[in-house]
Amino acid sequence: MQWQDEAIIIGVKRHGETSVIAELMTRDRGRHLGLVRSGRSRAMQPVLQAGNRVEAVWRARLDEHLGEFKLEPVRLRAAKLMETATAVYGVQAMGALLRLLPERDPHPHLFDALDIILDAFDDPSDAGELFVRFELAVLNDLGFGLDLTECAATGGRRDLVYVSPKSGRAVSREAGAPYADRCWLCRASSAKGRLLPPIATAWRKPSGSPAISCTAMSTNRAA
Repeated sequence: MQWQDEAIIIGVKRHGETSVIAELMTRDRGRHLGLVRSGRSRAMQPVLQAGNRVEAVWRARLDEHLGEFKLEPVRLRAAKLMETATAVYGVQAMGALLRLLPERDPHPHLFDALDIILDAFDDPSDAGELFVRFELAVLNDLGFGLDLTECAATGGRRDLVYVSPKSGRAVSREAGAPYADRCWLCRASSAKGRLLPPIATAWRKPSGSPAISCTAMSTNRAA
């Protein structure tokens, strides 16, 4: 068995004296693990850093085996990512989100989104908005997607200021007013220089308490 694909490194674990097990997010084969021989060498350590983009060749006798990676660097962005705390935290957080997905399950749109966001960490405000959209996309692929296109009660598309924690659907200001204390407020925003689709990029309780992540909201809804 052999395949070749574009990939972004999201994690590395030691294996033996000289090798490592690399965890990659590939474009067409999803999150994939494989052995990299001599992965702890001076030549490979700069390549095997989270956030770097590589060309990966995977080989194994059978498809269900761990297999081995041969990696060629395409874009070494890890050094730049390490310059700011925002970028370091962002890389780790996105890796943690991707580990919620089944291994070897393809999600090409998440690979593309990851590649774009890793280049956006120069501007923390843009990166924050894009990260929340990435989190929403992961939740959608896990079956906890939010429908923010129209009001769940009226079908209207205007003045969508609430989200129902029970259904995960948007609710207009008028329809949600009687249940405002039980709904989530949706505060949309846009990134500099480009218009984002009408989807929530920040969440807070109507009382004005600190922001709560979409993961927490969806977990509560699932319960």
